Amino acid sequence: MSDQATQDDSPPAKQGDTWQDNIRIFAIAALIAVVIRSLFFQPFNIPSSSMKPTLLIGDFLFVSKFSYGYSKHSFPFSPPLFSGRTSDKMPERGDVVVFKLPSDGRTDFIKRVIGLPGDQIQIKNGSVWLNGTPLQRERLSDFQELRRNAPPVEIRRYRETLPSGRSYVTLDQIDGSPADNTGIYDVPQGHYFMMGDNRDNSTDSRFLRYVGFVPHENLVGPAQILFFSFDDRTRFWEIWRWPISIRLSRLFNLVH
Repeated sequence: MSDQATQDDSPPAKQGDTWQDNIRIFAIAALIAVVIRSLFFQPFNIPSSSMKPTLLIGDFLFVSKFSYGYSKHSFPFSPPLFSGRTSDKMPERGDVVVFKLPSDGRTDFIKRVIGLPGDQIQIKNGSVWLNGTPLQRERLSDFQELRRNAPPVEIRRYRETLPSGRSYVTLDQIDGSPADNTGIYDVPQGHYFMMGDNRDNSTDSRFLRYVGFVPHENLVGPAQILFFSFDDRTRFWEIWRWPISIRLSRLFNLVH
């Protein structure tokens, strides 16, 4: 008896079945993406220079969604599912945090937590005073602001240290800028005082009409790790510059 190849007599898949399978796969993938984005990690990119030198334009980072518990702002489009947060865990001074702008509840901002509920914050000659005591401020070598087709600009750089010992680097480009000298800010309960590290180029809690004190509910989460960084001086259409525009030294750095 001769061997014969086994023939598949099953009918071919219908076109409608193929489309249904594709839609089902897409729906499952979209659901998984929404769950990860809402409950675990959400990617963000840095569009402005307000957090230089810590974060640069063109940085991409992951934000932890579970560190402070969940609020309506943990979900896409901030649906009014519930009020408040599912956890009372507070950020620490010095955390770099993404939050929703209090004035509209939609715009994402990223700044550093400087004041906790009950704190008093004041800026004197560019130095931050926390509860009546100035934060330690150490002068470092200048930061070079690189520009396209122009010489770099030298900007004064400082290491600022919190009472806990936690430190970070800030920039101070101009003496006597509008927010270098302020009154005393009394941080309300359930709110935080946020500042950008690029002190003369940051719209933050010092400007009460625009940002002001940030409610606990508006926190999205702390920035944790840079997963990509692209030199913003490169134009999108300059494909030949892409390979040299990736900031390899910044990839997978933790955000401090």
